[in-house]
Amino acid sequence: MDSRDILDKEFAAQAFDDGQPYQEMLVKYKDLACSYAVMENAIAVLSDLRTRTSHIYYGGFSRMLACGSGGGNILVPSIWEEEIFSLIHPDDLAEKHLQELCFFHFIRRQPKKNRNDYCLASKLRMKAPSGDYIEAFHRMFYISAPAAADANPDFADRADTRMHGQHEDKLWLALCLYSPLIFDFPSKCMIINSVNGQTRDLTQQNASKILSAREKQVLNLIDRGLTSKSIAEALCISKNTVSRHRQEILAKLQVKNSIEACRIAKELKII
Repeated sequence: MDSRDILDKEFAAQAFDDGQPYQEMLVKYKDLACSYAVMENAIAVLSDLRTRTSHIYYGGFSRMLACGSGGGNILVPSIWEEEIFSLIHPDDLAEKHLQELCFFHFIRRQPKKNRNDYCLASKLRMKAPSGDYIEAFHRMFYISAPAAADANPDFADRADTRMHGQHEDKLWLALCLYSPLIFDFPSKCMIINSVNGQTRDLTQQNASKILSAREKQVLNLIDRGLTSKSIAEALCISKNTVSRHRQEILAKLQVKNSIEACRIAKELKII
């Protein structure tokens, strides 16, 4: 199981409520994605994690990559833009999925009112029709599930992706933008706070942040073959606390047992 599989499981594990104004608000975000494609000549992918579908808008950049049949927009029955993925350098694609997994966990840790302040930005190599790779700029935003109160008329006047009121825990939409890299981007990948301009580098090492420091300690001891009782004695904590950490580790890595947790954690270089 790689980071994309883990991310897909975490998306699928979200239980969305019925009766919220999904359809009405989806129209607004589709218009927003289309605007990005038109104004920035970007390829915009709006993935609906509730219905497992994606709306793809092909701006001018798609002509450089010879994808999307020359423009327009399509609806695909997947949250993964496979045609675009096929153009990304394999090494960059693997890093992209890992970065998005880390970003997913980062967003989930933020106060609900601040979640839409952040975007993930990274450099990618994408294949041109000539076979050469060109540098591209990738941005990603997560959008929380709407609360019923967001259906009020005042919301229709908002031009950005920020929700008002209380956010739900679920992340509903993922907006990915692909465009040419037209400036010197200072990092391979970073998280940007669009409100205050603060940035933080996000590299493969940030995968370690999926688990807390204590959870990594517990998992390392599990990998060494220690029992819960022995782990509790080694860390000077109760056996019940060890059991709670075990449950959190399995939930965060989306696995069913400790053996698989150790294997995934090693693949992601968490332990």
